[in-house]
Amino acid sequence: MLRRHLALWLTLTALLSSPVYGETYSFGVLNQRSATLTAQYWNPILDYVSSKTGVTLALKMGKDVAETYAMTGRGEFDFLYSNHTFTRENARAGYKVILRPNEDAIQGQIVVPEESALQNLEALREKEVGFPSKSAFVAYSVPMDHLLRLSITVKPAFGGNQEGVMAQLKTGTVVAAAVNSRVMRDYAERTGFRYRALWTSVDFLNLPVSVLPRVPADVAKRVQQVLDKMDDTPDGLAVLKASAQVIRQSPPYGFRAASDREYANYLNFYANTILKE
Repeated sequence: MLRRHLALWLTLTALLSSPVYGETYSFGVLNQRSATLTAQYWNPILDYVSSKTGVTLALKMGKDVAETYAMTGRGEFDFLYSNHTFTRENARAGYKVILRPNEDAIQGQIVVPEESALQNLEALREKEVGFPSKSAFVAYSVPMDHLLRLSITVKPAFGGNQEGVMAQLKTGTVVAAAVNSRVMRDYAERTGFRYRALWTSVDFLNLPVSVLPRVPADVAKRVQQVLDKMDDTPDGLAVLKASAQVIRQSPPYGFRAASDREYANYLNFYANTILKE
C-alpha cells in the first residue's frame, strides 16, 4: 500500500507541477533524499527540459533504494540519474551514460560527529556503523570493500537512504556512518550538523544521467543537449539555482555531456571488489 501511495504521489506531483508536452518518458532518480525533497529538486528541472524538448519527462522512483535498484535492473526507467547502472547485476539492462554533473568528483567517506572520541577506522571494530543500503556505491560498496581489506568487521545499520543514515548519525543511533561526500556536505549545510571524516576514498564522478537504447536517439539527444546547456541560459540557470536551494547544494550547477568512458573506474571497482553482490 505504501509503495502504491508513493508512486501515485510522485506521479500526481509531476503532473500538477508541469504541463504535458509530447510522449512521456520516465526519469528515474536514486533515493538519496526523501521523496519530498527529491520531487522539489527534480520536478522543476524536468519541467524545464520538457518545455525545451517537447517531450514529457516524468519523475519515477521506488519506495526505497532497494526497490529503485531492482527497477533499474529490470529496465523500468527510460532515463535514470543513478550510479547503480554499473553493477554486474544491473549492467545487463544496457543503460548508456549521456551526462555527468557539472561539479567536483565525489568520494565515499566514513564520518563521525565532530565531538566523537573515535579517531580512526580501527576504533569502529565490532561497532554499529550506518549505511544507506547495500546498493549504495560510495556509501556502502566502496567503504565496506575498504573495511574488509583491512579485516575490520563492523555491524551495519541501514538508514534507507543517504540522509536517513545521516539523521541516525546526528541523533547518536550509530557511532559512525558511511556517506556520499557531496550529500553529506549538503546535509550538514542545511541542518547545521558538524562532522569529520575518519576515511575518504579516491574520487569518483558523481551520479550520471543514463538512457536505455529503447529511447529514440533523437529524443535522448535533445534531452542531453538541453541539460548540457541549461546553466548557460538565464532561465535554465535560475531553475537550477532554485532547485539547489531546496537541498542547499553549492555551485557549480547543471550537467555536461558525457559517456561511459568517463565512468571507467566504477566498472574497474566492480571488476575487482571483494564484496559479494
